[in-house]
Amino acid sequence: MSILRALLLSLALLPTVAFAADSAVYVEGKDYERLEQPVPVRDPAKIEVVELFWYGCGHCFHFEDLIKPWKATLAADVDFWQSPAMWSQDMRIHARAFYTAEALGALEKMNGPIFNAMNVDRKPLRNQAEIEALFVSQGIKAEDFAKAYNSFSVASKVKQADARARTYKISGTPEVIVAGKFRVSGKLAGGQPEMIKVINYLIDQERSARTNP
Repeated sequence: MSILRALLLSLALLPTVAFAADSAVYVEGKDYERLEQPVPVRDPAKIEVVELFWYGCGHCFHFEDLIKPWKATLAADVDFWQSPAMWSQDMRIHARAFYTAEALGALEKMNGPIFNAMNVDRKPLRNQAEIEALFVSQGIKAEDFAKAYNSFSVASKVKQADARARTYKISGTPEVIVAGKFRVSGKLAGGQPEMIKVINYLIDQERSARTNP
């Protein structure tokens, strides 16, 4: 075979190789798990993706660097949101910080500073005063913070998030629940970049199932 012919053949095969790399098949029970019972989603018209996280979790802190650019690529039929995990009083306080930021319309603004405070600056943020100081440092008025932090709606959302995590039966963070049916973790997927690939795969599978029931 001539060098030119060999080169042309290799170029012709490139799209096939790329397609194979992009269409990896992941195995249930190996790369991800199916929940014992499906969990209702907040918007059945969309493919729900929920990240269970904790601000004090170093793995969640690093996962945020992958999640932020990934969110920007999502199609309109995907409903991605975060839900705080909690199995201690400190985690409940941090969940309250999350929902306080949400109530103030400052979730995107505060997520980074809260993660950094706990994982870079090593601040435990164990009480309202410490969390308030952080919010104020980011331009939130103290009175606005206190009103939201102590509101009935924020307290209710913390309780709902706690019940949600129990329903999902999470064993650690970060974990991601897709379509109320599947659990993805770093341990199962083989790392955080692989988690994103498995999540994308499950989104595509769910989308295909809805298109071709």
